[in-house]
Amino acid sequence: IAALVSFLILFTVVGNILVVIAVLTSRALKAPQNLFLVSLATADILVATLVMPFSLANELMGYWYFGNVWCGIYLALDVLFCTSSIVHLCAISLDRYWSVTQAVEYNLKRTPKRVKCIILIVWLISAFISSPPLLSIDSSSTIGSQPQCALNDDTWYILSSSIASFFAPCLIMVLVYIRIYQVAKTRTRTMSGKKPRPDGQSTRISRVSNKSMDLFTSRRKRRRGSLARKKASQAREKRFTFVLAVVMGVFVVCWFPFFFSYSLYGVCRDSCKIPDPLFKFFFWIGYCNSSLNPAIYTIFNRDFRRAFQKIMCKSW
Repeated sequence: IAALVSFLILFTVVGNILVVIAVLTSRALKAPQNLFLVSLATADILVATLVMPFSLANELMGYWYFGNVWCGIYLALDVLFCTSSIVHLCAISLDRYWSVTQAVEYNLKRTPKRVKCIILIVWLISAFISSPPLLSIDSSSTIGSQPQCALNDDTWYILSSSIASFFAPCLIMVLVYIRIYQVAKTRTRTMSGKKPRPDGQSTRISRVSNKSMDLFTSRRKRRRGSLARKKASQAREKRFTFVLAVVMGVFVVCWFPFFFSYSLYGVCRDSCKIPDPLFKFFFWIGYCNSSLNPAIYTIFNRDFRRAFQKIMCKSW
């Protein structure tokens, strides 16, 4: 188990560092919205370095070795980074929605400074949600003579933290993506429903002078070039939206079993308690999510794939 988790930690750190370097150095990934991915990758790196090693030690030793103060900080960081991941995904889904529904106006407003402000708000919201473990008196308890480090066991905390950290952001994210799909589908129907120019119009054009025709042709070429660039940009946005939908789907699949079983324990305690080994398995599946985003970018996004290849070639 220790070797497997150590590999997971290493893979998470290396993969997410590659994401950060790729976005900051690749021209194809310089778009302001990719700063969200840098911040998300940073959260995953922090999970791998500040949370997972202590979780592993706690599992192997069977008790909390690192003291009461670090227990509270560790629990707060654990909740902070998990919450920040899903709040980042919420912010990204809203960014996608605005870029689809208000393409021209929003793209003008979407500056690096504005995106950084949104990222700061994301971290502040996450910090607010994750603060109760630091304020909790019972964050560290004992079983026999061995100290234990666990989240507040009260029903109110279990349900409120699960709703705030996972279920509410998840619902927002899903609703926003459903809306994005509806808007995209409506636009596709509108584009396919456009009728070609009638013959009478082309006949009138054929009667204009050669000089006017040349002017018309040059304008049409410029328009075609502009349209081609716009289509390429839209295709890239579409691919990026799909990749982010995959990221969100994988996040939900990884964390839902843990939050569902955790909430179930808060509601009915002993009568519907999940077996401890299964609960721990769900817990570690959630951590595995931190390592998956770089793999998703590599598989589904050509720009990331090229950027990773360049970085790896330079490093060798």
